[in-house]
Amino acid sequence: MKKSTIYLSGVLIVGLLLVFVSCSKKSSDRLHSELLPLDGNPLVSFRILINIGSANDPVEKEGLSQLTWSMLANGGSQDLSFTEISQMFYPIAAYMGLNVDKEMSVFTGQIHIDNLEKYYSIFKDMLLNPGFHEEDFIRLKTNQLNFLERSLVSNMDEQFGKEMLNLAMYEGHPYGHAEAGTVESVKSLTLEDVRAFYSKHFVQGNITLGLAGGYPADFPARIKSDFSALPTGHTPQLVLPEQKMPDGLELVISEKQTPATAISMGFPVSLSKKDSDYFALWIAVSHFGEHRQHVSHLFQKIREERGQNYGDYAYADHFIQGRNKFPAQNYGRQQQYFSIWIRPLANSNRHFALRQALLELKKLVQEGIPEERFELIRTYLLNYTKLYAQTVGERLGWQMDSTYYGYKDFLAEAQERLPKITREQVNNAIKKYLNFKNLFIAVITQDAQSFRDALVADTPSPITYAGPKPQDILNEDMIYEVFSLNVKSGNIRVVPATKFFQKTGIPKSE
Repeated sequence: MKKSTIYLSGVLIVGLLLVFVSCSKKSSDRLHSELLPLDGNPLVSFRILINIGSANDPVEKEGLSQLTWSMLANGGSQDLSFTEISQMFYPIAAYMGLNVDKEMSVFTGQIHIDNLEKYYSIFKDMLLNPGFHEEDFIRLKTNQLNFLERSLVSNMDEQFGKEMLNLAMYEGHPYGHAEAGTVESVKSLTLEDVRAFYSKHFVQGNITLGLAGGYPADFPARIKSDFSALPTGHTPQLVLPEQKMPDGLELVISEKQTPATAISMGFPVSLSKKDSDYFALWIAVSHFGEHRQHVSHLFQKIREERGQNYGDYAYADHFIQGRNKFPAQNYGRQQQYFSIWIRPLANSNRHFALRQALLELKKLVQEGIPEERFELIRTYLLNYTKLYAQTVGERLGWQMDSTYYGYKDFLAEAQERLPKITREQVNNAIKKYLNFKNLFIAVITQDAQSFRDALVADTPSPITYAGPKPQDILNEDMIYEVFSLNVKSGNIRVVPATKFFQKTGIPKSE
């Protein structure tokens, strides 16, 4: 081949590469869409997903993403006040919902087809032409501060415990603060901060337009045309630091005057729904602690047999409850974690319950899923997941999550994969991803110092019952109450509840 031919070929290849890169950049800077037409369905469901969440908050401005998106979902547009919008929404049963997570936020809405035009004209302007009114800013900023200073630490122990676990698991990490931020950071936020965050991140390449239901055939094109008025561009996906594993049992205990103790525990895992191992681990965790289901092993051992609390659950990845007891959609994350949630129980039984949960986790890791439970749970999960997407909004949400995790249809993938998974594969996944020795543990309780001392001393912790129990339960209790946790004194931090969420991170132990 002549040199000139080689040269021209090289120029052609380089040119094609430049075109490819240019097209890829153009594509990433433009709107994305997920459409689910359901002819004849009288409802139209919206999900406007933005790949920006609390992990994108600037340092010392934690909570800015939530406040900014709240100004859109719960504030007025340039033409209408929030009061006027609320008055117009009420008679047509309309709303705009908002969920903010670490790397993803989503605006949701649903309307009957008869009211689509009226609803969409308002919905569109709330997002594309926000009013950013001073009165809305003051109201929503005050609400966010009240949540951090009062509601979360005073009246929401279950969520408080989960937020504590997040703080422990992600210290110094972009995930390492509540979506609402901190008292210190939120107080510093200004309306100009909100405007600037909106301008920087509410751009086409960050947004996926989700639409489902019996909408008119030309409606998707209208939405795309309207949102194309936004600037092009996108925010690069966050490059996250490696997740930190605990060294032994690392506890954060919140001191609070409360009649019941709430416990959350867990550790990072190196997989998510996009990984093939997820399906095997899903079976294991469903056996161990399916959310709000009697089939859960922890539920049976802690609640049913001993009546300690309302329920006890475990999760293979980040879980937010959606409709009823099913998982909510559009909480995608690059990094995930395994967790156990022990709902509040009597303070006198806190040490026993912690030992019981960890001993059962040890059995799961060392022995795997029992043979008699494997087929039961696999079949249960296969049927239970068929209930995940019953509403128009849920079907759309799962379709969008499927795209995020790299599937055509994640729930259909589960139907195909679960029947093929073997007990050996499940037990291999348990061995690979789970452990019982290294966990972050968040506890909300009173007289925290005595609990700390008992943990370090490893003193027996017999359980107390209001009535008689069968002898086999009592015999098992004798094993639980002396199970050694090997907690090091330097691995326990005791902090007053009122000190949390004032600043970023976990407050110093007192």
